Amino acid sequence: MLRKAFAWAVLAGVGIPLWAAERPASISGYVRSTTGIPQMGAVVEILGAASRHLTVFTDGAGFYSAAGLLPGTYAVQVSAPSFLPALREKISLNSGAALSLNLTLKSLLEAVRLGPVRANTDDDGWKWALRSVASRPVLRIFDDPSAPKEKQVRDIKTQLSFLAGSVGDGYGSGSDVNTGFALETSLFANGTVGLSGNLGYGDGVPDGILRTTYKRHLMNGSEPSMALTVRRFAPSDPNLRNSALQALTFSAADDIAIGDVLELKFGSELQAIQFLGHMNAIRPYGAADLHLSPNTVLEYSFTTSLPRTRGEKGFDSSPADRTETDPRVSLTGFSPRLESAHHQELSLSRRLGGTSVQAAVFTDRISNTALTGVGLVNAAGGELLPDIYSGTFSYAGGRLDTQGMRVVLERKFSADLTATLDYAYGGVLDLTRPDVSVGDAHRWISTQRRHAVAAKFSGALPRTHTKWIASYRWVNGPALTPVDMFNASPGQADPYLNLFIRQPIPTLGFLPHMEALIDLRNLLAQGYVPVVGQDGQTVYLVQSARSVRGGVAFSF
Repeated sequence: MLRKAFAWAVLAGVGIPLWAAERPASISGYVRSTTGIPQMGAVVEILGAASRHLTVFTDGAGFYSAAGLLPGTYAVQVSAPSFLPALREKISLNSGAALSLNLTLKSLLEAVRLGPVRANTDDDGWKWALRSVASRPVLRIFDDPSAPKEKQVRDIKTQLSFLAGSVGDGYGSGSDVNTGFALETSLFANGTVGLSGNLGYGDGVPDGILRTTYKRHLMNGSEPSMALTVRRFAPSDPNLRNSALQALTFSAADDIAIGDVLELKFGSELQAIQFLGHMNAIRPYGAADLHLSPNTVLEYSFTTSLPRTRGEKGFDSSPADRTETDPRVSLTGFSPRLESAHHQELSLSRRLGGTSVQAAVFTDRISNTALTGVGLVNAAGGELLPDIYSGTFSYAGGRLDTQGMRVVLERKFSADLTATLDYAYGGVLDLTRPDVSVGDAHRWISTQRRHAVAAKFSGALPRTHTKWIASYRWVNGPALTPVDMFNASPGQADPYLNLFIRQPIPTLGFLPHMEALIDLRNLLAQGYVPVVGQDGQTVYLVQSARSVRGGVAFSF
């Protein structure tokens, strides 16, 4: 009897510690938006060296539960359509522990808005997939309801920027000054109202754009939005009889998620333009995202306007520079020509750890292509439309029909360094005969096939919190338009050598947050194609005009 008791004691002494060491643990909690709305169907990934990769989904109340986890250190990542991924790292689980972990998903605006520099805990690996639609509406980020009230960000967010510099013929002869502003506030419990604009000055004549938006956040996760944009541009050619280009644009957009697999985004813009007559245009766009797995997305997109790419820099979202905003208008014999574009794209995006890969094929059809040029325009002869603010002009380049492909490789080395490599092959407009006059250049512009390779690096300096983007896009021959004009992937970069720096400036506690901005484009003045102007002087057609801009931005 004593021998049996001793045996049971030995087994208990050895077995109980072993059993306790291997008792499974669990992680559970709720996934909500920053407005407190539960997110049904969010993908929650449990990552850890002690067990296999585990993926669970949230229910209708936004609740998730991952059981059967071995003790160890884990990372939890959650993602959902229309939100940036959220990541929690270094989560320690003891044997038999039941950890409660609530996660809040944030929208894209928090990542690009001007404001105090905070530690970046979100994984940026999927930002490129979220930006893949050219005209996707920008989402609003609300205060985290779980944060103490005294630490929450105020309902009203205001941004103000002042920029000045030299833009134009590649040697900085032109000058410009512009003021940008943005104001955003919550409306009722699930709405957001925003007002933004930009006023540029060139030779004392203002060039302005004003935009007001309204977004509503529904319980199903969709965010229908509406926007009204007013634009006024005053060209400097006296032969245009002081005619001003005025445009009124109304846009509406929505998105629908069908389960956890399919996401539809669609919208349209109605443009009414008055410039030497009346013109109207409808600009529809849309996309269908098929989530083949949590790390793989197949997307078809259709758009009729060039992508807005300034969000990556996080400032000046409504530029006064006419070459970067709609409507894109040029002249032929004093008759206005409105650019009309149709872009279709099929892309497959996959994430492999810290590396993201995208392969895409596309087709472009653009009529009345508005080319960019630089140089003094004293007697344009009704062929050039000068832009006072930017020191450039637009020129009617005819029709571009092309098909092409793109491969993008993005590698996130750390939270402070990301590298992107972009290869594209497609058609461009090129001037096949040199030293022709402006009036004859139309006849010698045709579609040519070109290769383009771009390398881009972006990051932040840990101690100074300096944010920077450096890129170089090379093309294997002369071109008047970029290869892959509608590229909205993370590999998108302006032609040739570019540098952007955003430096926080220390201020006293009662003063608004302030940053210094430097934006340098085409520093080496490459890709300038000479054309003889009406007055015998040489002007240039370019993909991107050399420009040097700098200024300050405030966040209140």
